[in-house]
Amino acid sequence: MSHKQVTFRSQAREKILRGTSALADAVRITLGPKSKSVLIDRKWGKPLVCNDGVTIAKEFDLKDPEENLGAQMIRQAAERTGEAVGDGTSTATVLAHAIFSEGVRNVTAEASAVDLKRGLDRGLKVAVEAIRKISRPINNKKETAQVAAISAHNDAVMGDLVADALEKVGSEGAITVEEAKTTETNVEVVEGMQIDRGYLSPYFVTDTDKMAVSLDDPVIVLTDKKISHMP
Repeated sequence: MSHKQVTFRSQAREKILRGTSALADAVRITLGPKSKSVLIDRKWGKPLVCNDGVTIAKEFDLKDPEENLGAQMIRQAAERTGEAVGDGTSTATVLAHAIFSEGVRNVTAEASAVDLKRGLDRGLKVAVEAIRKISRPINNKKETAQVAAISAHNDAVMGDLVADALEKVGSEGAITVEEAKTTETNVEVVEGMQIDRGYLSPYFVTDTDKMAVSLDDPVIVLTDKKISHMP
């Protein structure tokens, strides 16, 4: 039977802080105009070169269990940011570390943790309001391409392709990324409507090679009621 190791107060805070700092330092270099990529050694497969905060966090594993706990805590912040907005995972990692680091410094100086939490909540409201005041919507394809290029590690070609795809389908359109069979990356537009739901049974498949269902002139029933029986 394995035993749990229990650590208290300053010793616990210091170890967790070291773990958060290690992850933040690895992610920090992926930010900014002179950003760099991180090379990750994997147990299986080829090494991975990436500049995505949440990907680095998922591959991050420290030998010390308490330090690793701190790294995993920061990883949660990156994952939640990615799930909520689809980007900004590196920034979330660095911010989460900075907030925790300053919190540890103040608690070590005998500040009230409860007061610090209240201050963070108030500061959050002020920061969100300030960001909303200075933010503005993207109004043209050029700006869309610039934002996309930054997310693609300053790849202007990829930024133009993303902007082209958004211009063709609109902000509410569905975009699917698939691995190309050639060396070229292109945008293909499929007319129609897409519903985020697959077929209920593999017996509906009409193309067994692609495991897809293709129907010509089908009869479509739309209802907000529960269908429990089909005659």
